[in-house]
Amino acid sequence: MSNASSFLDPRALMIFHQVGLSRSISAAARAINISQPAVSASMQLLEQRLGHTLFQRRATGIQLTDEGKALWRRAEEVAALLKKAIAEVEAAAQAQTGPFHIGGTPGALLTLAPDIVARIDAQFAGVAVHIREAPDGELMDLLRQRKIDIAIVTTHMEPPPADMREVTLASDHFVLVAGHAHADLPDRVSLREVGALPWVLPDAQGAFRRQVDALFIAAGVSLPAQVVRCDSLLTTKAIVRAGARVTILPMRVVAEELASGALRAIAIAEAGFARNVGIRLLADTPPSPIAAHVLSDWAIKGAGEGAEAISIP
Repeated sequence: MSNASSFLDPRALMIFHQVGLSRSISAAARAINISQPAVSASMQLLEQRLGHTLFQRRATGIQLTDEGKALWRRAEEVAALLKKAIAEVEAAAQAQTGPFHIGGTPGALLTLAPDIVARIDAQFAGVAVHIREAPDGELMDLLRQRKIDIAIVTTHMEPPPADMREVTLASDHFVLVAGHAHADLPDRVSLREVGALPWVLPDAQGAFRRQVDALFIAAGVSLPAQVVRCDSLLTTKAIVRAGARVTILPMRVVAEELASGALRAIAIAEAGFARNVGIRLLADTPPSPIAAHVLSDWAIKGAGEGAEAISIP
């Protein structure tokens, strides 16, 4: 039974965070420029307050207990919030808003990030925007850790986690993408007709791959045997453009190459569902001023087919 009070010393929590990062009392002391005895005393007091052992000293360094790992995850969130607070204060001192951190899967970012950045630039002068690619699961962790403000993802695949809300901003359709080596293909095909071709397909286990796999299932064919697994859209398009491999991508993702004639989009008979793209935010945290502007601006101007009504809390 814990005898912890309802209040933890934030400074002790940040020292503990550094101990967890450094895996050493002495290394943590050097990193935050305080004495080793002071770090040890702070950790002893923290353990006494919580009533739990947070780490064990091993020959290889500090090893967090299960209780220590649970606390360290929260300490990581607090550290991210403090870092963000410092950046926002510095921005405010320069009459700026931000910084704004965007995370997303590669295809979803390519679909929405250019428009989102354009909307930010139109409203906010000199704002720092940071964009980070990551798989779906990692993006949810980054949101919870407050390391990103919004996650741009494929939506309507499954209900969002209970601590998040999801807003769909755009809709798109999957197409078969081919280079000049397949000029003989018709304008519409079934995947049954092209399954034996060499392919480039997504590797990461996420919403995008599940949707692509669903197209082959709908066609009643096995996943291709001749396949290069690649999550880089730039590399995927370059491979298809240069050789005989084909791929499946959302139409918007290849809009530039289609316009220039470098690649060709072929309708897929089994593509009877739309690919929806939008953002996820923490449900219990008000959106930042920039996120609120993007959402409200989208609600006013719309983003084409598939955009849904948006309410700003």
